[in-house]
Amino acid sequence: MEKIIISEQDIINAICVYISRKKQVKPEEVEVELLYDDELGFSAEAYVYGRKQVLITANIIEALRLWLDEFMNRDPYTGIELVLDDKEGIIAVIR
Repeated sequence: MEKIIISEQDIINAICVYISRKKQVKPEEVEVELLYDDELGFSAEAYVYGRKQVLITANIIEALRLWLDEFMNRDPYTGIELVLDDKEGIIAVIR
């Protein structure tokens, strides 16, 4: 099985689409910042019209499943692992 890498920008795009559907706004109206903390792990902050929503790792994975299904035409229920890469930032490895 091939390993697919989803870039930090595509993770942000996936979260923008995910939040836009939940808040019924355009993806372009969503701003996202990905975060990593040694104790808390991966998270993201999404802003819509100045209002902040914090996403935990499970929310990010859910957004990536939507992205895999609708934009990459891949099985959304394959293994997804978030990785902090020294060069690429936060990426997702799909197995």
